[in-house]
Amino acid sequence: METLGFLMDGFAVALAPQNLLFALIGAFLGTLIGALPGLGPANGVAILIPLAFTLGLPPETALIMLTSVYAGAMYGGRISSILLNIPGDEPAMMTCLDGYPMAQQGKASEALAISAIASFIGSLIATIGLIILAPILARFALTFGPAEYFALFVLAFATLGGITGKNPVKTILAAAIGLAIATVGIDSTGTQRYTFGILELYEGVDFIIAIVGLFAISELLFFIEEHAGGGKAQMAVNRLKMSWKDIRMILPSSIRGGILGFISGVLPGAGASLGSFVGYTIEKKIVGSRGYFGKGDPRGVAGPEAGNNGASSGALVPMLTLGVPGSGTTAVLLALLISMNITPGPLMFTQHADIVWGVIAALLVGNFLLLVLNIPLVGIFVKLLSVPPMYLLPIVTMVAFVGIYSISNSAFDLYFMVAFGVFGYFLRKLEIPMVPIILGLLLGPEMESNLRHTLDISDGDWTALWSSGLSIGLWIVAIIGLILPYIVGPILRRRMGEAKESSRPVD
Repeated sequence: METLGFLMDGFAVALAPQNLLFALIGAFLGTLIGALPGLGPANGVAILIPLAFTLGLPPETALIMLTSVYAGAMYGGRISSILLNIPGDEPAMMTCLDGYPMAQQGKASEALAISAIASFIGSLIATIGLIILAPILARFALTFGPAEYFALFVLAFATLGGITGKNPVKTILAAAIGLAIATVGIDSTGTQRYTFGILELYEGVDFIIAIVGLFAISELLFFIEEHAGGGKAQMAVNRLKMSWKDIRMILPSSIRGGILGFISGVLPGAGASLGSFVGYTIEKKIVGSRGYFGKGDPRGVAGPEAGNNGASSGALVPMLTLGVPGSGTTAVLLALLISMNITPGPLMFTQHADIVWGVIAALLVGNFLLLVLNIPLVGIFVKLLSVPPMYLLPIVTMVAFVGIYSISNSAFDLYFMVAFGVFGYFLRKLEIPMVPIILGLLLGPEMESNLRHTLDISDGDWTALWSSGLSIGLWIVAIIGLILPYIVGPILRRRMGEAKESSRPVD
């Protein structure tokens, strides 16, 4: 009953006219961003963070808008997957297998509608799971001491391989770069570190500037390099012809996908890609010979779409309750909270209950907004794919620059942002992932603080870091999390490749 009361208070926040308006704006912009191949939700949220500061939004409104962008981008990623056979991001890859064949058969509208309905069901299931699980996990996390929190941060870094899916050496290198950047400034003892006499660095590196540079500006540079030409040719979108029979057909697939996706999102390092893959493969096994997967089976669209949207909401559980992001996008959202002097974690549920429950309620409201937006307005989102990037890039660049300048009115921050963008561009050329850098930058100060605290109260005894049963358990999970993604990851990518190979376009 207590949770229900908090949720009702959350709806009072989410349904406030200003918050509802920005949830609608975020859902619309997120869907547009998701429709652009390659951008993805993490880049979309990073690009729009400066907009929240430019508009001077209060924390709950800013977070509601950007979580709506997150949800909308997950929805929008299926548009290019179905119409162009180009996944908007990695989790949308599985949608190509049956979504594109459906479009080739003249059923593009049906495929888009199925994906919207499945995404709605998956997100709804995961949000209900978030409502149930998050308070329990937050109460459990209140028992953590500094040693347990340090082990938790180690666990977060150990599971980065599952989030990034990259080479382990490059992932560790990226995390080390992030931790190194986090040491810049004046530490807790008053010692200057790596400031080089630059006054602006005394307070450390502003992670909002780093995130916008590493994600948004580097993405713009890539976009200019790879998509400098015109827009993509559109595939014709037919008039929607769906019956209740079609909806009943995909309903079990959507429910299963949503549950599996939520579990994938909560698990450290699993993420939406696993949710999408599991959602597809489970449906293929359950339906068996009765299906025609790879040739335009609607259940092959519903399963992965429910899975990846369920995982996106599930990834908010560790971010809100433990302060540890479960995905690249939640790492960006974590930076937004920290920049607003809000520390995610168990105390957030008591100190900032209005924000937490307002965001959770906004996820429920946003799911309905996205369903209403996505089916009747799909033609508008489809037309975006034909807009040449030379018209879109100046708008995105202007938002980033104006937003960063509005935070501090400092030209130095703009130069710093561009420097991070160029740095990120070259790192991405070397296939070094961005998420570990951001995570190191965000968690580094708290990780150092908990390490210092543990050693202070133990008189420098390092064994205090694993002296309790809880901390030992976290260290064991961290070791498993470090190893498992590099065993499961290649198998997962191989299976996804095999599934892609086995699908044949319909003539």
